[in-house]
Amino acid sequence: MKSPHDIIVRPLLTEKASMHYLPHNKYLFEVHPSANKIEIREAIEKCFDVKVKTVNIMTRRGKLRRVRQVPGYRKNRKLAIIALKEGEIEVL
Repeated sequence: MKSPHDIIVRPLLTEKASMHYLPHNKYLFEVHPSANKIEIREAIEKCFDVKVKTVNIMTRRGKLRRVRQVPGYRKNRKLAIIALKEGEIEVL
């Protein structure tokens, strides 16, 4: 079994995340690319001692970047949108 700290890479504290997700008691995290919803739910509940209502996942493909004439790609990222149950305290 993976450690919860291996599954959760970092919380994403962006302007868009704070405007769109925080008012609805949702939080955005970058997670390990091989993690599934069940592992993410358990990791969040263990690390932050909260009850998770839903977990939504999206995968962002890496952008094409060039160094002189050589094309390359940034790494792919998996993001998780975590909705907490009513009455839970804020995670961040």
